[in-house]
Amino acid sequence: MDQHEAIENHVATDAEAVSSAYVPTFELTEGQPPPIAANGGVSYMSFERGGDAGTGAALDAAFKQIADGQARAFVEDLGNAPPGPIQTKWGVGFRKYAECLDYIQANGIEAPEGGLALPLRYTVYEEPSYTVVPSNSLWRDPARTDETKLLRQAEDDLQRRNLYFPQVLRDARRIGEYYPGLSVNSPECMDKLGVSLAHLESKCADFYDSAEVQRVFYPEIEKLLLEFFPGATDALVYNHDVFDKNYQGDRTEDQDAKNPGVNARYANLVHNDLNDNSGRVRCRELLTKNLRNFGRTQHYTEAEADAKMSRRFMSINLAKPMETVGQFPFVLCAWPSFADQPYITNYRIYDDRVGETTRFTYRPEHEWYWIPQQGPTEVSMLKCYDSVTDGSVSRWSFHTACIDPTTPIDAPCRKNVVVRSYVFF
Repeated sequence: MDQHEAIENHVATDAEAVSSAYVPTFELTEGQPPPIAANGGVSYMSFERGGDAGTGAALDAAFKQIADGQARAFVEDLGNAPPGPIQTKWGVGFRKYAECLDYIQANGIEAPEGGLALPLRYTVYEEPSYTVVPSNSLWRDPARTDETKLLRQAEDDLQRRNLYFPQVLRDARRIGEYYPGLSVNSPECMDKLGVSLAHLESKCADFYDSAEVQRVFYPEIEKLLLEFFPGATDALVYNHDVFDKNYQGDRTEDQDAKNPGVNARYANLVHNDLNDNSGRVRCRELLTKNLRNFGRTQHYTEAEADAKMSRRFMSINLAKPMETVGQFPFVLCAWPSFADQPYITNYRIYDDRVGETTRFTYRPEHEWYWIPQQGPTEVSMLKCYDSVTDGSVSRWSFHTACIDPTTPIDAPCRKNVVVRSYVFF
């Protein structure tokens, strides 16, 4: 019995034993190696105990990983390495951004017109990781103070298991030059590369007002998606984030009030928001439970949701600037350049679910794109999940943020709204 069959059997057995749990079908894209993940890639939903959605098993695994000490030792070895470049099996990496930038300049690494040669930050630890999200009740339990100290140290170590590597970024608006006949403003571009660009003149006047964003912007994006993708029958925008480092107002997040707050931090680690498991789990919990759904209320039975998800569906993230982007623009990586690369799962432990995001190790041939001076009517789109697994289309892209050397370092940082959606066919 091969690994795939063993995992399928395990999932089927647990799904019968725990009927309340939705356990997603184990998936691999044709040609894709198994992920670097716990449980052979099986969702933690299959380890549900007493309706906890597998969160107890995930927490146990997180503390077991801390106790075995390997991750901590890796961080110490990385920190104790001699100053300067660190030779990895993927190439030369650097602990400091400036060191990597010096390397790029010293070695004459250049980008095509409109592009950039810059350091990007990747993980260098090929093991699954665990993050207990800030809303988890564990953080507020006075009886678990010792555990939270361990978790904070582990989270700090997680951030230190990354290095900067040199990469070349191309101008996304010039994709047609690299792929003759392919327009960045087309669904074909999304199918081929996992990224695309759309146009929108929004009537939303205040993106800091979460109620207005939900009332005005969500329907605008759903309309955009249905017009952008031929054959799409339904689009659901289910939440959003606002990014503005320089915002002076109240940043407070209130999930119960469907208010994401205002984020001051820009993710600068190569990652994707979903994977084989979480792409399906997140969709089904929205359709059947409206779990953390800021958008239109859904009323699907489990059978109806299964039928809807038996056809093709995708998760798309869309980012619209409030003003022309200064510093910390998004950068997006095209699917073909990593289609045969295993992803590394990060488990995000909530009180009622275990989310899964992904990280990737460096490859010099990763095909990166950016959108110089992205304007407020330009909406960048990236695929986080696609249910088609036969290799005929992109499954996802991955992304991060970068420093723009063509703009003053003290230029206003990116102010944008990012919405997350599902598109159904």
